[in-house]
Amino acid sequence: MTWSIIACDSATGRFGIAVATRFFAVGARVPHVAAGHGAVATQALVNPYYGIDGVKLLREGRESCDIVKTLIAADGGRESRQLHVMDAKGRIAAFTGKECIDWCGHIQGDGFSIAGNMLAGAAVLDDTAKAYAANASLPFARRLIAAMRAGEAAGGDKRGKQSAALLIHGEEEWSDLDLRVDDHADPLAELERLEQVSRERWVHFRQFLPTRKNPAGVTDRETIDAGINAAIASQG
Repeated sequence: MTWSIIACDSATGRFGIAVATRFFAVGARVPHVAAGHGAVATQALVNPYYGIDGVKLLREGRESCDIVKTLIAADGGRESRQLHVMDAKGRIAAFTGKECIDWCGHIQGDGFSIAGNMLAGAAVLDDTAKAYAANASLPFARRLIAAMRAGEAAGGDKRGKQSAALLIHGEEEWSDLDLRVDDHADPLAELERLEQVSRERWVHFRQFLPTRKNPAGVTDRETIDAGINAAIASQG
């Protein structure tokens, strides 16, 4: 009932997941990122602990193939699950249970992994992959959304549309971007709009937040406002 893309931005090392489905609030359960360590997407008859435990295993430095084997071995319902994982070294592993609903499957490419189930057909994943590869010049968030829009144009979830999400992490434990469209007639279009809104102030503001290297961040409001205004002005 879902398809998702996990990718690592070669320019920045950031991990990101974009996902869409005909189901409520997909962003609350499917995408999981361990900053600097990798990402997990758990879907079909979703097992939330694949994400929770998968992130722990990523932080322990476990390889993606080992993580998938570990997660499904402990789950008697695994044949109804789908997940895919990318680790810190870009290694990819995936599992699609025998009871997942067609069309279902997984593909991967240079720096990305795409999996889906209950789709209109294999073209959903193929076109998602083609669009991601073709849009390398786009900023990471927009590249992920463009890929998903291409998959949707190929048929997407065969039941229709309802929710979508985009999750990106950089070096910090908190996300660079965490956008969720929980219930909408055109969720990927709304996700695209929210990403555009994020560039009005949020992407400029986040540089002033506390980090592990600078635990206090910047708290002087004049400095923050001046920095944001300067960044906006530089965009033209």
